[in-house]
Amino acid sequence: MSESEQIPSISEDQLKELAEDGGGISVLRASETCRGWNGIRYKAGLSGKTVGAKELSMNVATIPPGAVAFAHIHVDFEVMLYILQGRVRHEYGTGLRKVIESEAGDFIFIEPGVPHEVFNMSDTEPVVAVVARSDASEWENIVSYDRSSAEEGMT
Repeated sequence: MSESEQIPSISEDQLKELAEDGGGISVLRASETCRGWNGIRYKAGLSGKTVGAKELSMNVATIPPGAVAFAHIHVDFEVMLYILQGRVRHEYGTGLRKVIESEAGDFIFIEPGVPHEVFNMSDTEPVVAVVARSDASEWENIVSYDRSSAEEGMT
């Protein structure tokens, strides 16, 4: 994504209005991209902000062709992904020295606290994934990770 492209910004009140509360079952109809973070574009999804979830969140993420979601850590929550389209490489662990590649049809589980950096392996095709988190807040508990600051000799 070029610097000139703008990702729409949506307020917390607008997020709440996206979901239909059926009194025990809520539905969020097909949504547009509402947030950009760290090279990833997110569609509005289910979370504490949209449906009042207490422990889970889920949405669809797109990593544009050639883009990178720079190194970060999910603090105290698990993440599961299902790759719908594209090929992705995760460099992970202390110093980001481990590598695993995934493609459409693969499921990925990321344990809490595991540093990782995510690369779209294609210069022409986006990566699209369903992302589920054991954290209803979605964004508040993610911190940056500096691969160069990792202690030597750790795995």
